[in-house]
Amino acid sequence: MSLLPNTTIISLTFLLTGIPGLEAGHTWVSVPFCFLYAIAISGNSMILFIIITNQSLHEPMYYLLSMLSVTDMCLSLSTMPTTLGVLCLNIQEIGWNACISQMFFIHFLTVMESSVLLAMAFDRYIAICNPLRYATILTPKRIIHIGLMIVGRGTLVMIPLLLLLKHLSFCRKNILSHSYCYHPDVIKCSCSNITVNSIYGLFALLSTSGLDAPLIGLSYVLIIHSVLN
Repeated sequence: MSLLPNTTIISLTFLLTGIPGLEAGHTWVSVPFCFLYAIAISGNSMILFIIITNQSLHEPMYYLLSMLSVTDMCLSLSTMPTTLGVLCLNIQEIGWNACISQMFFIHFLTVMESSVLLAMAFDRYIAICNPLRYATILTPKRIIHIGLMIVGRGTLVMIPLLLLLKHLSFCRKNILSHSYCYHPDVIKCSCSNITVNSIYGLFALLSTSGLDAPLIGLSYVLIIHSVLN
C-alpha cells in the first residue's frame, strides 16, 4: 500500500478491537462493562454532590478529593463510547480526529489523576506531620494554584505528544489492540520512524506516573515514621 501523505491524514480511520477470542460473546461481555461504568460515574457523582452540598466538607482535603472524582469520571467517559460501541454494536471504525481527541483526553486525564494523588499524599503528610501549620500551608488559594498546576502539567506533557504525531505517515492496516485509542498503539501503525515518539512517550511516563509513584510512597513512609515516633 502506498504511503499516505500527512495532508490526507485526517481521512485515516483506525479499527478498534474488543477482547480477542471472545468476539462472539461481546454482547454478553458488554453487560459487566456497562455495570462498571455505571458504578464509576454514579459513585463519583455522589461524592461530588456530597462535597458540594455539605458546607463542612469545604476543606483542602475534600477539594482534592473532588478533583480526583472529576478526573476519574471524565476518564471513564472518555473510554466508554468506543468500548461499548465495539462490544455492544460492533462499531470498530474511528476517524483520525476522533482517535487523537480520545487519546489526548485519556493520557491527559491519566497524568492529572497521578498528579492529584500526589497532591493528596502531600496533603496527608502536612496534616499528620505538621498539623499546626496545616491551615496556613494549604489555604483555599493554594489549592486553586495546585489545581492549575495539575492541569498545566497535563497540558505541557500532551502538547509535544500531539505535535510529534502530526509528522507521522500511515501506510498499514491501522488495527489497534484496544477498544480505545492509546498512544503506543497509534504510533505502531505508522510507517514513519517512531523512535522520537517512543522516546518522548517513555519520558512522559517516567516524568509523571514514574515520578509520582515513588514520591507518594515516600510521603507515606514519612507519615508512618512520624506516627511511630
